[in-house]
Amino acid sequence: MAQDRALDDNDFFQFESDFVESLRCIPMQVRLKLDTCGVKLKLEHWHRFSAGDRERLTQLPCGDRDSTVTYTAYVQALVHRVQGAPASTLVIDPHPPWHNEDEVPASVLAQTASLGVEIDLAQWRSLRPLQRFALIKLSRASHENRNFYPALVEFGLAQPAASVDPA
Repeated sequence: MAQDRALDDNDFFQFESDFVESLRCIPMQVRLKLDTCGVKLKLEHWHRFSAGDRERLTQLPCGDRDSTVTYTAYVQALVHRVQGAPASTLVIDPHPPWHNEDEVPASVLAQTASLGVEIDLAQWRSLRPLQRFALIKLSRASHENRNFYPALVEFGLAQPAASVDPA
């Protein structure tokens, strides 16, 4: 298995650059942490957090048992403070698809195919779990998918649209 440093990885992606400075949207690395600890954080909660609270959620680790417990408690305390009740919880997948290096999820394959891009198992395995997580989230039918192609380019899986040869 590739080195798993994504669960406590505090990277932002280039495709998120339009909102990273203000943190007006929940960045992928925080979304991964939320899925890891099983907290359903709504965008309305995120907007009610202070800038410092949002920044702290990007910096706190969440991967091993102890850090996940700490992260969960911190997020729930923030939500309780702004809403008066804790956030909903999610079932935590013990084998999330972004950790599966043996199969590219169907949603990712379908989305890449719709863009005329192919992704093979070797390319999937070369990605960090945080990158695989982002592609899975961005390829969901319920998602806008606007950042899927920019993510493919950023991860080295597709050419920038301007440099694609129309021949």
